[in-house]
Amino acid sequence: MNEKIDRRKKYTRMVLKDSLIHLLKEKAISSVTVKELCLLADINRSTFYGHYTDQYDLLDKISEEVVEDMYQTLSQYNFNKEEEALQMTEKILEYVADKSDLCQVLLSENVDSTFKKQVMELTQDIIMKEWIEDFHMQGKVSAYLPLLVVSGSIDAIESWLVNGQKESPKEMAILIHHFTNYGLMGFVHREREKEQ
Repeated sequence: MNEKIDRRKKYTRMVLKDSLIHLLKEKAISSVTVKELCLLADINRSTFYGHYTDQYDLLDKISEEVVEDMYQTLSQYNFNKEEEALQMTEKILEYVADKSDLCQVLLSENVDSTFKKQVMELTQDIIMKEWIEDFHMQGKVSAYLPLLVVSGSIDAIESWLVNGQKESPKEMAILIHHFTNYGLMGFVHREREKEQ
């Protein structure tokens, strides 16, 4: 009996999540109502309230699941090694590509910035913290560097999703990794080397 209830719960949550993502492709979270969510999911409102307090709570749970998935992916790698940092970036981009509809919605203007903030915090905690410690970067600079690197990378990934992922996850990983490690001058030197 419990197994049947668990399957029903999973199904209900899955349908509600899919319905919210569908609605967020067209409108902002502030315009989504529980009533239309339930209509689209073909679930009554009391069932919805048995799982979530409102549409924002549902969105938070979706964001938390994605961030947890990303954390699990990131925690498999050692960021002290440049090669592993590149592999980690590629794995995250493969994850984002695989869940492109979901990630595109979560990064869009139709939702609040909670997901972006969670991804930034996760990346700063796991990657940038060690990077700053390894290179002995202290003081004010260490507060700004993660923001420059991480927010720029997230914006680049959002643009990549919106524009149809013309580059492969590997190509995007190399681009992000190269910029993170060598900055704008790294691209200038690379282009000059190509010309010679």
